[in-house]
Amino acid sequence: MPVQEALEYGLKLKGNMVKASTLQGYTYSITHFVNWLEEHHPHIKGINQVNKKVAQEFLNAILLSTSSRSRNNNRLNLSSIMQLLEDNDIMTVNPMKKIAVLKTKPNRNKTYTKEKQEEIFKYLEENDPILLLYIKFVSYNFLRPVEVNRLRVKDINLKSKTLEFEAKNKVFKTKLIPEILLNDLPDLSGMEPDNLLFTPEKLGGEWEASETNRRDHFSKRFKGVKDHFGLDGNYGLYSFRHTFITQLYRAMVKNSTPFAAKSALMEITGHTTMDALEKYLRDIDVALPKDYSHLLQTANDQ
Repeated sequence: MPVQEALEYGLKLKGNMVKASTLQGYTYSITHFVNWLEEHHPHIKGINQVNKKVAQEFLNAILLSTSSRSRNNNRLNLSSIMQLLEDNDIMTVNPMKKIAVLKTKPNRNKTYTKEKQEEIFKYLEENDPILLLYIKFVSYNFLRPVEVNRLRVKDINLKSKTLEFEAKNKVFKTKLIPEILLNDLPDLSGMEPDNLLFTPEKLGGEWEASETNRRDHFSKRFKGVKDHFGLDGNYGLYSFRHTFITQLYRAMVKNSTPFAAKSALMEITGHTTMDALEKYLRDIDVALPKDYSHLLQTANDQ
């Protein structure tokens, strides 16, 4: 079977197996690979001519032009499609699965200082109130940006003060909406229940865009705010989640033991295990030790 025809057939098979956003990622990788083949290996016509050497060369080209993370993502996408083709006897072997995954540098968003967070909120209050409310769902309800993008008007229940959302693991969860966020919500009663809560121009509107494009829109929109404040790539929308979890934990631990504070925090953040929460807190450096200068002094005196 011709390369493009085979890969598009694999994509079609995947159509009812994965979310639209995942399918979009597969489509991008296939298009990129087919275009690269036409430019660098125009003699390759059939899908079974794509061997490990060709696959490795393509992934190396991505690595040299972008990053190991992008290279790994393309490898994963193409391997998933090619495995379907192998399972259906269209490819003799999936060459991508024989290629190792590269180590990537963790992409960690830094936490904002309280002063910087307040400056950003004040700026957005005057210049972009829709983006500010979007960020407050990340900050006060500890949702991930992708989870905020999925919210529809009907997911917000003002009577029970709760919201339903599709979490990272694709499971629907319910969370309490804190009073601090409820006070900022507009009247939703006149909005169409199935409309997205956040759209570019208004709350509760229609928006014909994929989940990926919706996420990218708000990320790019926040990029303008970052540029205004001179913030680098270490800061992003996700940083607000880190920031407010840090503030909350440090406030809670003042009047309780660390274990009691973490137990209460688990219910708020949605982490399913204490180990998962503790790893997250370690990753964002929430728990800092008390000043230990006296110990260093004692060690020096000995």
